Amino acid sequence: MASEKGVMLLDFWVSPFGQRARIALAEKGVQYEYKEENLTEKSELLLKANPVHKKIPVLIHDGKPVCESLIIVEYINEVWSDKAPLMPSDPYQKAQARFWADFVDKKVYDCGSRLWKLKGEEQQAAKKEMIEILQLLEAQLGDKKYFGGDSFGFVDVAFVPFTSWFYSYETCANFSVEGVAPKIAQWAKRCMERESVAKTLYDPKKVYEFVCFLKKKFGVE
Repeated sequence: MASEKGVMLLDFWVSPFGQRARIALAEKGVQYEYKEENLTEKSELLLKANPVHKKIPVLIHDGKPVCESLIIVEYINEVWSDKAPLMPSDPYQKAQARFWADFVDKKVYDCGSRLWKLKGEEQQAAKKEMIEILQLLEAQLGDKKYFGGDSFGFVDVAFVPFTSWFYSYETCANFSVEGVAPKIAQWAKRCMERESVAKTLYDPKKVYEFVCFLKKKFGVE
């Protein structure tokens, strides 16, 4: 087993990207130091650890930084490989997992942000897009317990942090995730039964309070 010496996560409490790393570390049972970042006054450690993007999350393992959330999750899976595999061993299934995690990365956060930032026709267009995104993911999930089958895995880790934002999306854009993608809503509930997820994600109402703070900050009320 790889040494856990010097494992630190630079993160921000409500970040779905940082929560991916926290869930992966919890699934693997890795002990680590959590360092909450002030994103308006970024620490010297963060700027040094991620000089290119200057963003969280950053995993620092034995003094070596790993950046970008999906890369961090793969790193965690490979370094602590003796427990709770998050990636399938089959090359094709692994490629599919990476494809759908990348799909979540490119679609969900951006579209979700537009749901609370925009109004009128632009918001309606974003809502239509979000419904299409959720239904595409629902089709991929099908009747499986998790995206990879019976085992909680890479796509689940990539997507599940956004489920605590569903309430905000629904409230801002006036729609129901359960109404448009019931299997995704059921999957989200199953994931919340996992200790790694339940201890990492925040109450959706608390996330909504943060969204309201952002709306005030950006003057989009």
